[in-house]
Amino acid sequence: MTRRRISAVVAVLATLAIVVPLTWMWWSSRMPDAYNVMDMGYADYGGGPRPAEGHGSHGAGATTDAGVSVEDLRGEPEGAPDVRVELVAAEGTVSLPSGRTVDGFTVNGTSPGPVVEATAGDLVEVRFRNESVADGATLHWHGVDVPNGEDGVAGVTQDAVMPGEEFVYRFVAEDPGTYWYHSHQVSHEQVVKGLFGALVVQPRDGVDQDVEAVAVTHTFGDRTLNGLEGDVPVVAEPGDTVRLRVVNTDNALVELWADAPYRVLAIDGFDLTGPTPVEDQALTLTAGARADLEVTVPDTGAVRVQVGGATSLVVGPDGVDVPPAPEQPESDLDLLTYGTPAGLPFDVTDPDRRFDYAIGRRPGFVNGRPGLWWSINGRLFPDVPMFVVEEGDVAVFRIENDSGESHPMHLHGHHAVVLSRNGEASTGSPWWVDSLEVASGDEYEIAFVADNPGVWMDHCHNLPHAKEGLVAHLMYAGVTTPYEIGPDTGNTPE
Repeated sequence: MTRRRISAVVAVLATLAIVVPLTWMWWSSRMPDAYNVMDMGYADYGGGPRPAEGHGSHGAGATTDAGVSVEDLRGEPEGAPDVRVELVAAEGTVSLPSGRTVDGFTVNGTSPGPVVEATAGDLVEVRFRNESVADGATLHWHGVDVPNGEDGVAGVTQDAVMPGEEFVYRFVAEDPGTYWYHSHQVSHEQVVKGLFGALVVQPRDGVDQDVEAVAVTHTFGDRTLNGLEGDVPVVAEPGDTVRLRVVNTDNALVELWADAPYRVLAIDGFDLTGPTPVEDQALTLTAGARADLEVTVPDTGAVRVQVGGATSLVVGPDGVDVPPAPEQPESDLDLLTYGTPAGLPFDVTDPDRRFDYAIGRRPGFVNGRPGLWWSINGRLFPDVPMFVVEEGDVAVFRIENDSGESHPMHLHGHHAVVLSRNGEASTGSPWWVDSLEVASGDEYEIAFVADNPGVWMDHCHNLPHAKEGLVAHLMYAGVTTPYEIGPDTGNTPE
């Protein structure tokens, strides 16, 4: 063989050595036109026992195994509801209370949609109708630990509700707190463009404050509060204590601070123990999270609570002079040390399962597209873990972020308690979350009891990040879902 021929063969082999693996990676990354989330990726049992085959195990054929379907994990099927609401989603021009108009989505003609109000223990029935949202829509009850069949995730717990169709959600609002609802169909577009609203569950014996107000923050080009821009009044008299329920519906964090002492009463719907007055510190509220703040109206003037740099709540008598905007404090409140310690309702020292959720970024293919993608435990979507638990397990997650960007992580159907950050144990009030800001370089340990069977999303609530593959699932052994995702199904949860 001549030297020229040898060089040609070497060149061909070198090319094949590059092209063949790339072709295989491209081909293997392509998603089918219809797929079930239970057949995605690989099962991670967290060091616990693997469930017996034929009992809803993960993997090929799992959808046909004997088990409980998410269709059967619904709320109360019978009985007159204590709260009955009809919510209608539409696509078109959104007229904000501020007077601006934007293209997007409305609920009952407005954005935010109406506040759904209930009292702890109420049976809530929401009849959701899609009037004109072309891609279909759902309602996910963000932070409410509803039965899995009521979770509102297209392709996982139900099919998307198409134009002219409706879906009835029924659940008992067990835990008082501040929550919200939003579409989980094409959510990276529908939430950004207005398909959301607040949900408030009052305690049976009421709140201790004299006045309360809901403040839903969202960016429609500019930041708004309840669709209003600039200073938003909250009418209260001198000496009144005021509970402010702040809901962050954006994809990014928002900073809260005030020109007077405030207390943080609750995070993500769960009360903090022993909250003390906060001065000269800002509270960081991650995407999807909620905070209940308490302020007291002074004898003269008003309290100004800044929600980001462009909007604020002015709390005081009607017509009061608006105080100047306070400068943002240089330091942030650390919820890891805030409040008074209290015992946990379960033992975290010897959990049944320990999981790693390591967030990174690497080049590769996702659904046939080359790029720099988010990774979970070093793998790209859909080759990501399915975290498997059994009912009653105590589970500990270690969430580590080395991706170069911050991620607001949201686990559906459960509240988890923060145990530590970067090896530093929590020493304040138990800090319960369903949405947790994990900055790049940070590592958290969180724990929860697996007490709500289903197939649950566990994803980044910067919703474009979820669309780009930063999404996994928590699966209970013995539970299956008949729903599918993909262009042939009409279901696109992110």
